[in-house]
Amino acid sequence: MKIQLLNSGKLFALSCLCVSVTGAAFAEEQWMDEVVVSGSRTATKLSETPMAIGVVNARVLKRDKPKTMGEVINRIAGVSWNDLGNEQHSMGIRQPNNTNAVYQYLEDGIPIRPLGVFNHNSLNEMNLAGSESVEVVKGAASSLYGSNAVGGAVNFMTARPSPIPYASAGLRHDSTSGFTRLDTGVSDTWGDFGARFSHYSSRRTANNWQSYSNASKDSFTLRGDYVLSASSLVHATLTHNNLDSAMTGSLFENDYQTRPGYSYNSFTYRKDKTTRMNVAWEGETTHNGQTSVTVFARQNDHGQLPSYTITGCAGAVCRGTENNNHVSSIGIDVKHQQDFERLASRLVAGIFIDQSNNPYWSNNLTITRDVASGQYISYAPSVLLTGVRNYQTDIRNTALFAQWELSPVEKLRVVLGGRSDAINYDYKNNLTPGANFGAISESRSFSHFSPKVGATYALSNNTSLYTNISEGFTPPEVSALYGKSAVPNLMPATYNNYEFGLRMALLDGALKLDSALYRLDGRDTIVSYTIAPGNSENRNAGRTRSQGLELGLGYEAGVLDARFGTTIASHRFLQYLASATLDYSGKDMPQAPINTTTAEIGYKPMQGARVALELVNQGSSWMNNANTVRYSGHTLFNLRGNYRFAGGWEAWLQGRNLTNKHYSDSASSSYSGTGAYTPNTQNTYTVGAPRSLMIGLTYSFDGKN
Repeated sequence: MKIQLLNSGKLFALSCLCVSVTGAAFAEEQWMDEVVVSGSRTATKLSETPMAIGVVNARVLKRDKPKTMGEVINRIAGVSWNDLGNEQHSMGIRQPNNTNAVYQYLEDGIPIRPLGVFNHNSLNEMNLAGSESVEVVKGAASSLYGSNAVGGAVNFMTARPSPIPYASAGLRHDSTSGFTRLDTGVSDTWGDFGARFSHYSSRRTANNWQSYSNASKDSFTLRGDYVLSASSLVHATLTHNNLDSAMTGSLFENDYQTRPGYSYNSFTYRKDKTTRMNVAWEGETTHNGQTSVTVFARQNDHGQLPSYTITGCAGAVCRGTENNNHVSSIGIDVKHQQDFERLASRLVAGIFIDQSNNPYWSNNLTITRDVASGQYISYAPSVLLTGVRNYQTDIRNTALFAQWELSPVEKLRVVLGGRSDAINYDYKNNLTPGANFGAISESRSFSHFSPKVGATYALSNNTSLYTNISEGFTPPEVSALYGKSAVPNLMPATYNNYEFGLRMALLDGALKLDSALYRLDGRDTIVSYTIAPGNSENRNAGRTRSQGLELGLGYEAGVLDARFGTTIASHRFLQYLASATLDYSGKDMPQAPINTTTAEIGYKPMQGARVALELVNQGSSWMNNANTVRYSGHTLFNLRGNYRFAGGWEAWLQGRNLTNKHYSDSASSSYSGTGAYTPNTQNTYTVGAPRSLMIGLTYSFDGKN
């Protein structure tokens, strides 16, 4: 495929046309012809993609200027990002809101972390300012992305260089939250070479509605693209994030109700430093065939003194831990796409190799607490040795994947695919193995094949149906295997995904509908089993079922635009024996809202201006496995407004929680359902922010103004 290029913008043109291997184009097309990448790892019409995918494009990101990741992806029906403070979070995609390793987070199709060291907060390792768009695959996608892609996969596309000179700077401030952020960006193309730099720095001072909640983050992405020939391109991306955050923690029942801005903590912290580099070559290697080769490297240093490990308080003395989890990785992803005239078929196949080393240490602390206020005021190294860890695990993941797409009859598109993963953990204990210092050194291997079959059928030019059966899997995490002195005999948990969807465009494309019915069945789920009080182990002893309806609507015509996304779902333990006497089988899983809805209506009163009102509703949910303690849910209202002046200036504001609703982003209870129920020691809440107003000013130059 020879590509004719314009002299003034051939790099930009080639990078758009090579989207099938870069995964980064969103053209202004009819919705049914919208191109997505994450459903097949190559550019595919949404109408021919047999799985649920939500997209937030560059226009929306630039217009709405989100503060948190949740403000981006929560607008997609079926996605629930929960704010735990200072970019810490939990996630719920076809799963309850949880911290489990059932999601895959990607940058340009490459996982940002290796398997075995999932962190539920790892989206704080992304630079949203450097992203051109975000795609969310809902449901099991291990046939494409391997382990952890169970509830879904979130893929961030880095922004490409601009074809003409571009520069921007923006400043925003929210006095209620003590939050200030500076954004900068520059980009241009010079002949065959183009580059883009995207950066933001945010600061949250201690002077805000919530005590002990200060934080800072500095993040940048540098991308360079170079045209090698009329049919090949190389691009390199460097992303760095540095987060230093206080860990506010949660509150018990009484304090949540009476002093929601309080924090028990005064020294807990999280420090995340991450650097990722990808170098990709892509081009035409056969007739009607394109190949991409991506070499990648990661450095991740995650240190913390976490609030959630402060336990066992007896008067003024409590227990805690301090730890560091480091990851260094190198890897390669090779993929080839071959198109065939027969049956209009296409084969996408490749190999993925990821080699990582993962040193980890953890020490025990003695925490001093002020009994009257409940605040933890100091800490020191503990004389207790039980649970001290210092080890390294070398992790190797090798995978082969393939997906074949064909049209046996007109309007019908069939997709068959699968991925075979081989996983090895080489664990070395740097301490003397035993009850105090962990398990003996060993090597352990896992393997898994994840199949997929799906189909789409075009009822008309504006309506299509799809169905999909796929599988996801999660191998045991390193911490699940080596967190104690005895290594449990664990195998991967598997999840079967069944879904049926309908996509429609009505009113000449102004109204768009995207809906899905799904069921996700988990087996061999890794759960904690209590052998005796104070003695528990991980076992493949759980079975789960999540099922529901996802409905998304979008409308845009003239001066009005609107969106509506809702999920009605059920998440249940089919089998969960927590101990010899405690059985949660048949119970609903905690932190699983019955419904989650977001809606927005926008109005453009004049050229360059827009104002929008947003509703966020979270239904009620159980707080504990026994289904005896319930959170009632909440409804929030938010406001956005912006105005673009002449000369590249834009002023904007964002009002959050307009009614000043008292609510919790995450509510849980440790009450087992037996024995005494004491809400003020068993129920915990992550407090949601009160009413706040953010104002911002942005200047941009694009060579036209």
